[in-house]
Amino acid sequence: MSNPNIDPGQSLGIFITGGSKGLGYALAREFLLLGDRVIISGRNREQLDRSVESLKTEIKGCEIYGLCRDVSIQDDLDLFKSLIITRLGQVDRWINNAGTAGMHKASLWELGSEDIMETCTTNLFGSLLMSKIAVEIMSRQPSEDLPLFHIFNMGFSSTGAKLSRSNIPHKASKLGVAAVNSFLERELIEQGFTGIGIHELSPGLVKTDLLFRDTSSETKEFLDLIAESPEKVAEKLVTKIRAVQGTGGTIRYRSIAGMGFNILLKLTMKKVRPIWEKMDTALRGKKC
Repeated sequence: MSNPNIDPGQSLGIFITGGSKGLGYALAREFLLLGDRVIISGRNREQLDRSVESLKTEIKGCEIYGLCRDVSIQDDLDLFKSLIITRLGQVDRWINNAGTAGMHKASLWELGSEDIMETCTTNLFGSLLMSKIAVEIMSRQPSEDLPLFHIFNMGFSSTGAKLSRSNIPHKASKLGVAAVNSFLERELIEQGFTGIGIHELSPGLVKTDLLFRDTSSETKEFLDLIAESPEKVAEKLVTKIRAVQGTGGTIRYRSIAGMGFNILLKLTMKKVRPIWEKMDTALRGKKC
């Protein structure tokens, strides 16, 4: 059901961390196509500048800005907030997309301490710090009794963590992000901040560098088969993000049952396709 407070043609202020590539970039593109004002952040200046220019070239007249920032760095937070407010005017949707699964899919004792620290800092501390800033900005915006402004984090459910092939620091930090959502939602309600909604964003398996990193050729082939493109996922998620209501919900690209059915269908088609191709070749040969 669409949010009655959002006109489909209304321009929203959108902030996306980790928006210079992958799903973050695809989300930004989709928002821009709908006429929204978007800021993407990333820690690689050259990549960020290329992404902003690419979006400007593709979507003429769009309002896109880039802020070079590592989400785990605490320096100049006041300047950071000021730049966001100045460029967007109002922040309607804040998406903490930046994350990492570490450099290696290995056992805890085989990982370097720097790898462990980067994963936990980016995922958990980064989501905490960015959520703090989002609340500080949104709590100063004109609001009502119902949530008009929304923050999205990407955590893991206990089931999702068990099914994940990633290393312990990634799974543990993503479980922590889910806890952040739960506690932050409760704290906002207790403190009377009824104008801000907190949500889990679940894109499922997306074809990004993060998914394919440090995997065997066989695993890559399997993941490439069952995962979805960032563009396809973003198209559906953005519609749901713009129309979101209330607080404490989970915005999924596809339901858990739907994901299972889709994977089964793709695996079945992979087995059946060669048979159909052979039959088609044989039939064509007979016609000739």
